[in-house]
Amino acid sequence: MTAFPTRAALAVPFGGLLLIAASLPAAAAGDAAAGKSVFQNVCSICHSVNPGQNKIGPSLFGVVGRKTGSVPGYSYSAANEKADITWTEANLDKYLEAPRAMIPGTKMTYGGLKDPEKRANLIAYLATLK
Repeated sequence: MTAFPTRAALAVPFGGLLLIAASLPAAAAGDAAAGKSVFQNVCSICHSVNPGQNKIGPSLFGVVGRKTGSVPGYSYSAANEKADITWTEANLDKYLEAPRAMIPGTKMTYGGLKDPEKRANLIAYLATLK
């Protein structure tokens, strides 16, 4: 039979989790200036940040809050058109980490941005494009 921890025993680990959780928002918030550099080094080959300027990929101007497959004049994959996802910061984080895992069949060939800090910075930059 397994013994359950007492309320006092749970207080220490819970308090430790609070300290960890308190440090996450600063990292998750991202640095838009650093994110602009990530964009220029990684994304600008295929994407523009100018409204209406599509390249190999759609313009990322206004991407935060936009629905998948909705940039006028860009030819999306059927998977992106049917995904019905709103690009929230959380969804962008998941997508940028592994695009084909989130939307199988996407035309985006990029394997993903594995560094969570770079993703947070990139998303902070994308959020400024309004």
